[in-house]
Amino acid sequence: MRTIIIPGVAVLALLAGCASGTGAADAPDDATPDGVTLTSCGLDLTVTAPPQRAVTLEQGATELLLALGLGDSLAGTAYLTDAVAPEYAEAYAAVPVLADQYPTAEQLRETAPDFVYSMRASAFATDAVGARSELVDLGVPAYLSANDCEDPSLVTADGFDGIFAEITDLAAVFGVEERGADLVAEQQAVLDAATAAAPDAGGLDVAWIYSTINGAPIVAGGAGLPQTLTDLAGAENAFADLDAQWSETSWDEIAQRDPDVLVLADLSRGLAGDSAQDKIDALRADSVTAALSAVRADRLVAIPATEMDPSVRSVDALTTLSDALVEYAGAGA
Repeated sequence: MRTIIIPGVAVLALLAGCASGTGAADAPDDATPDGVTLTSCGLDLTVTAPPQRAVTLEQGATELLLALGLGDSLAGTAYLTDAVAPEYAEAYAAVPVLADQYPTAEQLRETAPDFVYSMRASAFATDAVGARSELVDLGVPAYLSANDCEDPSLVTADGFDGIFAEITDLAAVFGVEERGADLVAEQQAVLDAATAAAPDAGGLDVAWIYSTINGAPIVAGGAGLPQTLTDLAGAENAFADLDAQWSETSWDEIAQRDPDVLVLADLSRGLAGDSAQDKIDALRADSVTAALSAVRADRLVAIPATEMDPSVRSVDALTTLSDALVEYAGAGA
């Protein structure tokens, strides 16, 4: 473990020679001058001033900072996988998009960031922006979500506790601790409401289908956020026995387990089979899947894929699932 002290002014001076775009926004009013030290996937980072030119490398990171009201502190974003949540759309539109997917290391350097943030380790691959250690050598602290560390042994599966810890970390980095506490409190209220409704969900069996690979469905196992969402909503994960966040299975296996409800990821990448409607059409067109109880009873729940991974929007997935389960359980009473 090592501590990296990154004075914000020094970072900007180091990278300003290849910067582009407008100047940095003012620091948040409630920023503290003493800085903050935190651990990100095994690396201790100390930021001595709230970032003014942060870059987020994918949608989840972007929306979390926007939820904290930090749009003016963003110098760039990238990798939009779903439609931006309506409450963040206006702020998102004002942030420069560096690339459709991950930016290159050169694109990132040209933005002169003083902080880089991603919820996915793949953003720091050699064919993306490069390793976090390389960014640190340039004087740029790089925060990675504990849900997807480069070292799998450091990954935590803390559900909403992990999401709330990440919100708290980022709020501290940007000097907006009060906003972070308010956001956590708002999300906790949603969790409390779902937990209160859980006894009315009827203990239905749920299978989560994210996508397909060469025709084989990818389902949520017992080690990821969908398991947490299922538990909180008062249901059972039909594939909880799979020790993975997501795992490949077969349509025959889904038919054998015959879950009461299917939760379908709605991706907007534009690939065949990505959207929830594409999945519904395929389920109804195949003789095996058309016979599933969930398909015959039209117990099909579409949830944006972004909400199925730990993020500021995961509470929305919980609300959607909880409401649907209560409705289905009531209809079957």
